[in-house]
Amino acid sequence: MSFTYNYPRPCVTTDCLIFRKIGDIWHLLLIERGNEPFKGCWALPGGFLEMEEDLDTCAARELQEETGLTGIELHQLYAFGAPNRDPRHRTISVAYWGVDNLEQQAVGSDDAAKAQWFALEKLPSLAFDHEQILQKALSNNEVDKVLTR
Repeated sequence: MSFTYNYPRPCVTTDCLIFRKIGDIWHLLLIERGNEPFKGCWALPGGFLEMEEDLDTCAARELQEETGLTGIELHQLYAFGAPNRDPRHRTISVAYWGVDNLEQQAVGSDDAAKAQWFALEKLPSLAFDHEQILQKALSNNEVDKVLTR
């Protein structure tokens, strides 16, 4: 695919909300960013769509690259496109959610310094607009059905 345009275009990313129930408490997987912007801050695993890649593949690839987790059924949640959501440039993110099966250990890699599970009631501050993405997920009927069983 080789096209040239005279007009600026946004970048596209995917972000993943991965939930895991530990005991009776639901947790969310976060990564500590290893690069700017927000280096050292906690964020959802995710990253940029490659030119020949579809969104579902991007979400699974970024999750695997940053945390080592594979095989999680991912569900598309919503697209986030506020003009200033990423300080680098105009970026639109398509968020996905899924539930981990407790069989894999999450380890930060690629551009993630760490990967760690946090109880939903004790989350750190999140980079970018990831708090807004989380709130959208928690208000989603399908996510709510999973987290309240």
